[in-house]
Amino acid sequence: MTAVQTVRNRLLLVLGAVLLTLVPAAPSLAAAAPEAAAKGGPRGDAEVVGVTRVGERLVDLSVRSPALGGRTVPVRLLTPDGWDPEDPAQDWPTLWLLHGCCGDYTAWTSATDVDETDSLRDVLVVMPEAGWNGWYSDWWNFGAGGDPAWETFHTDELRRLLESDWGASTNRVVAGLSMGGQGALMYAARHRGMFKAAASYSGAAHPLLDDESVNRIMGFFGGQGDDPRRVWGDPVDQRAIWQAHDPYYLAKKLKSTPVYLSCGDGTAGPLDPPGATDALEADFNRQNQALAAELKRVGAKKVTTNLYGPGTHRWEYWERELHASLPMLLGALKVR
Repeated sequence: MTAVQTVRNRLLLVLGAVLLTLVPAAPSLAAAAPEAAAKGGPRGDAEVVGVTRVGERLVDLSVRSPALGGRTVPVRLLTPDGWDPEDPAQDWPTLWLLHGCCGDYTAWTSATDVDETDSLRDVLVVMPEAGWNGWYSDWWNFGAGGDPAWETFHTDELRRLLESDWGASTNRVVAGLSMGGQGALMYAARHRGMFKAAASYSGAAHPLLDDESVNRIMGFFGGQGDDPRRVWGDPVDQRAIWQAHDPYYLAKKLKSTPVYLSCGDGTAGPLDPPGATDALEADFNRQNQALAAELKRVGAKKVTTNLYGPGTHRWEYWERELHASLPMLLGALKVR
């Protein structure tokens, strides 16, 4: 019996229990991984090595990834009604929901009502770990590449794993906030046809806009002591790599994809305390204005913008914008 079969059978026992007692807090996924799981599946593929049920519809997978140097990282699934990974005929439309910088795979379920949203009961929602400041990219690492390769992990390894063993279909859309908003736009553009629509909430939509934007994202790249050039290199010397990850320069590749862009302007809005200001949101607002104009210039016809003015970089706005964008996202999936 393979490691995947072992953990899937374990999950089936959990899902099939008549009386389910929810644990108050999920145990460590690393501790849940069976010792027998070695260095990945056949052909060096990513492999599920542990499963934890954390809610009525929430399941955490512990995935060992060659793209991440053999490390094991978590992925949270919000499962649809009737989901059964043992049924090979299951083929659920899928929403990939990406977290922001300084967050993790639990962010959306911890900070929003996504797991209580009725319109998502017929959709498999995938919330993958993407690193504290991973930027949904295969890091340049001074030309050496290698770990971390978040883009490869998500769009290749994890995608194939979910579609072969966990009921996900090829009918996909993607959305995210902040760093994850940039990730959603990049993934939709860099992997044309993989996602039928993309939504970005307060996303880094044009990191190369000007020196302020470059310096800000370099500050994020340098988080936790990393050399900021590890991610995309130097913004001058490796400018082509930067452009390849900047949604503004990818606008033509989004021309036929439904896109939802939203952002505040960094001043106090209806969901903020009085007098709040936010330089990050103000910068991202300028970036989203630039991307919206570029999408219009290249002839994109399926762009929805909600650059709503007063508002800061807060979950209260991102939850609101998720709900506002769901009709577009679910429409692209043909789920109503």
